[in-house]
Amino acid sequence: MDAVTVVGGGIAGLALAARLDPRRFRVTIHERREELPPVETSLAMWPEAQQALDALGILPAARAAGSRFGGMALRDGAGNVFLQGQAPGVIGVSRADLLRLLDAAVPASVARAYGPVRSLPVAELVAGADGVHSLVRRAVWGERSRARLSPYLALRGIIDEPVPPDAGGEYWGRGQLFGITPASRNRTYWYASYRSDLGPGGIDVEGALAVTRARFSGSAPGIAGVLMLAAPGQTLAQRIWTAPPLRRYAREGAVLLGDAAHGMTPNLGRGAGEALIDAVTLADLLNSRPPAEALQTYSRRRVLRTQVLRAASSAMTRLALADRAQPLRDGLLGLAGPRKRSAAVGR
Repeated sequence: MDAVTVVGGGIAGLALAARLDPRRFRVTIHERREELPPVETSLAMWPEAQQALDALGILPAARAAGSRFGGMALRDGAGNVFLQGQAPGVIGVSRADLLRLLDAAVPASVARAYGPVRSLPVAELVAGADGVHSLVRRAVWGERSRARLSPYLALRGIIDEPVPPDAGGEYWGRGQLFGITPASRNRTYWYASYRSDLGPGGIDVEGALAVTRARFSGSAPGIAGVLMLAAPGQTLAQRIWTAPPLRRYAREGAVLLGDAAHGMTPNLGRGAGEALIDAVTLADLLNSRPPAEALQTYSRRRVLRTQVLRAASSAMTRLALADRAQPLRDGLLGLAGPRKRSAAVGR
């Protein structure tokens, strides 16, 4: 029986451990903390990610716990609609709910080890599912593969109220964006981003919320209403880091998945879903093929798609957070679709 050590017990790591054949592999998960994240966020599950959830046997429970995305409006900072789109079949799932479901799907035979991992474990295969700051990536791919710090701060949170009428969607202002979408249990998931020199670590959430309220003062009333209800205990404030571009995700004895392989900005809402697809793809190949062939095939299947998404997400970030080019961007968006004034703007 081959030993597989999974570094990281988040979405990618739990999904991999849940899908690997326990009759063939002796699996150990290393995770820093035993408890779930204290702050909930909502994750978009596109149809491909839902196929991975189905393979893991938890799609019905994820759908029951989640919320369906309806139409998604792209707005200017005042709330006027540039474009109205649809996200058919996409559901939003709380990160905490998803982690609970994945954790329950992990076989009892999988060993758990808690605490920080300071050096590369010894095993036939080490799977780096340890996030954008991956120890496995740095140890095997070298120090040049360290995560890259962006100039952007991201805040994400949940408020215990439904989405305000005619306020849902993503608002692109001058050098800042704000999103409002449905969350499970009739709540609202919101997010904001802009350039900031806060951090990169130890960011005071209450202070970041104060800065955010000041930055978005004078924006659409829907934004003001959400920020008025946002509380530090239900909010994350983090600088955005990304993984560097990689040409392959597997080397002898090591493999990367999730943010460790292709950590991207959150603007396309694909990070969690691609981590699930990574895990199921890798596990199915390891379950059915010799290890070397499985790793090579996994890398070939996953690199191009996820690196394109990583690059596209970065491009979307630059477009959404345009500062000096904002008037040109808004003019082009105005030509792309009929511009509608939001009732929430009150004009």
